Amino acid sequence: MKIVVTIPAYNEEKTIGKLVGSIVEVMDKGNHSYEVLVLDDGSRDETAKNAKKAGAVVYSFPKNYGLAEAFRAEIEKALEMKADVIVHIDADRQYQPDEIPKLVAEIEKGYDLVLGSRFKGRIEEMPMVKRLGNKAFSRVISNITGLKISDAQTGFRAFTKEVAKKVQITSNHTYTQEQIIRAVRGKFKIKEIPIYFSKRHDESRLISNPFSYAIRAWINLTRIYRDYEPLKFFGWVGTLILLAGFILGLYLVYFQFFGGGAFRHLGLMMLDILIITIGLQIVIFGFVADMFRKD
Repeated sequence: MKIVVTIPAYNEEKTIGKLVGSIVEVMDKGNHSYEVLVLDDGSRDETAKNAKKAGAVVYSFPKNYGLAEAFRAEIEKALEMKADVIVHIDADRQYQPDEIPKLVAEIEKGYDLVLGSRFKGRIEEMPMVKRLGNKAFSRVISNITGLKISDAQTGFRAFTKEVAKKVQITSNHTYTQEQIIRAVRGKFKIKEIPIYFSKRHDESRLISNPFSYAIRAWINLTRIYRDYEPLKFFGWVGTLILLAGFILGLYLVYFQFFGGGAFRHLGLMMLDILIITIGLQIVIFGFVADMFRKD
């Protein structure tokens, strides 16, 4: 069995060499053939150079395309390298290379996608806004898939070449969750295992602005529901609008009998008709969108 350990990296010259070195040290103790692949996402520093020096195969983008595009490229390149199993690990050294064999062991037991769960293991440090965001994402993914997931955002996972080939990542925003959703719907076997998540020793680029991070998180949560549960998403939106129309209608009925006639509020009557029409259209759109939802 050949294992390809993939690492997306953007301006990680300080950590990438040590990380690749640690992975090599761990993998050399095993009995599988392996390679380490660093996907350099347009770094402007010595990331690529340091990764190569440490023994990794490096593929570099000409500019920064973001994590989703890097993840797709990692999978493509790993398959070209004849990987049987792909292990994805982030470059910031918060995940522990010596836990890679734990993920691989579950693949050998027959699982197709193994997720390293920080919330089932030990978290040395995680900002509260990120902790709440991760738990919110995991709850949404659990609701959509019907499978209890404690850490849908984890950047430490292993999966088979079959998952890599059949689970197509199309999102530019929620690729970690998308892989889980599509794997569940593809009837692949998924398991979470507890892992250790260490403190980050430099500033996180993801949550340097907590308010901005919170806004992006809620936008992405909305996108997930819109794309994968359109009937629920548009159904709830349409129902809330219909409820507003119903309340306004009750108000007009009250005036019809006790306030001198609803026709004295002709503008409100027209607005109520418009609100109810919009609500019905959104609910109907939800049914139509559900026929073409992402699988």
